[in-house]
Amino acid sequence: MEGFVYKNYDGLGLSELMKKKEVHPKEVLIETIKTIEMHNPKLNAVINKFYEKAEKMAENVDLTGTFAGVPMLVKDIAQEIEGERITLGSKAYLNYKAKADSNYIKNVRKTGAIFVGQTNIPEFALMGITEPKVYGPARNPWNTELTPGGSSGGSAAAVASGMVPIAGANDGGGSIRIPGAYCGLFGMKPTRGRTPVGPFYGRYWQGASVDLILSRSVRDSAAMLDAISVYEKGAAFHVLPYQGSYLNQVQVPPDKKLNIAFSVQSPLGTDVHPECKEAVINTARYLESLGHNVIEMEAPVNGKKLSHSYLTMYFGEVAAVLASLKEILGRKARMSDVETTTWILGLVGKATSAEEFVLSLREWDIAAMAMENFHETYDFYLTPTTAMLAAKIGELEPSSSEKRLMQVAGNLRIGGILKKMGIVEEVAENNLKRTPFTQLANLTGQPAITIPFHLSKEGLPVGVQFMAAKGREDLLYSLAGQLEQSSLWVPVQTNRFFKEA
Repeated sequence: MEGFVYKNYDGLGLSELMKKKEVHPKEVLIETIKTIEMHNPKLNAVINKFYEKAEKMAENVDLTGTFAGVPMLVKDIAQEIEGERITLGSKAYLNYKAKADSNYIKNVRKTGAIFVGQTNIPEFALMGITEPKVYGPARNPWNTELTPGGSSGGSAAAVASGMVPIAGANDGGGSIRIPGAYCGLFGMKPTRGRTPVGPFYGRYWQGASVDLILSRSVRDSAAMLDAISVYEKGAAFHVLPYQGSYLNQVQVPPDKKLNIAFSVQSPLGTDVHPECKEAVINTARYLESLGHNVIEMEAPVNGKKLSHSYLTMYFGEVAAVLASLKEILGRKARMSDVETTTWILGLVGKATSAEEFVLSLREWDIAAMAMENFHETYDFYLTPTTAMLAAKIGELEPSSSEKRLMQVAGNLRIGGILKKMGIVEEVAENNLKRTPFTQLANLTGQPAITIPFHLSKEGLPVGVQFMAAKGREDLLYSLAGQLEQSSLWVPVQTNRFFKEA
């Protein structure tokens, strides 16, 4: 196709061209590889490449699928491809290869998407930044001195720079929405139980984590959710199947006057950057101009209790990951096998009682009930996606004194003492204060989206978050499709990497 410009198309747009035979899948793949090789040395978004397998897939692709022939990257955790290495961002897994496709990958395969590689993540997807020791930091296409967020940071950087139109992502505390906000992308965290988690697990992070994609367009996300939504018999959680089409909902504006509550106050009582507040306030004004009812009101939950319950789960999950390394390494894990911070988090998790863990999960259910009642009145809850703009690379590294303390504590295995002192929880909460808005939806199981609806004075995208009642992704897609047409929507194509030939 003469004049074909790969980066001008979203996933569905590329697939349509290939179905019309205006461009061949191999031509698209050549452009994909060229773009990855051009940008990845500076962004470090892609850590494993499947070019040879991708070329074979492009030669034989069935062009009937939703994303037939569309190049796609997958995340280096929970998205296993049989025979390919999956490292979870950790040197402990460097020699591990997946024994089978995950159910997520099986369902995405049916769309005809072509897997071209894996994206960079923080070790075990534990951080809202992507700076693993084993691969080095991923960088933000809007400003390479900044983080693209995490844990789906590599995926966000790849999509925002134009390497691929879509990339696999998952979200256990904001890992789709945080990098989506920092990189100016659309991101949907679906309802708990909406997307597959098997066959290796029945739940991720006690149900807090779910999989989908990061994308430049709303319609690509909707079409992928249509394609991979599933009733998974072996999964721990289920949700009533949606009988319509999410893609169709993107094209249909809300058919009623919406009731929308919004807040710019951190649920932790910590500071919120003025630009993040401004993004929400401007969005609220725009929604009012569309005729919707908008009122300032905080969610009826105890933010600090929920933060504590989230961290309890987080510590416990890290301890479980470290314990399971015995199956990978053939021996018990040592401190040298993982990053020091990971090891310390695991020690605190090991010192956490079953009683604390169960009580923390009860807080999730209390919040879920409260939010369901809340959504009887309000269709959406609008907040900033993050409380601060993207941090500089290395900015959130522990200080020298903290590193020394962690090293000593790790060697002595004094997780219980650290827990009693509250040092680790203090450090964790200090990181959460940058992103205090996203965890609520993970713990309650609700769907939530981030949209790029503000550009800061520094020229950085700022995300705003909408939450809806469980099972109402359709409402979120309908609203997002309408807002995507607004002049307030920040085009990802304006960052310098995307503009480069």
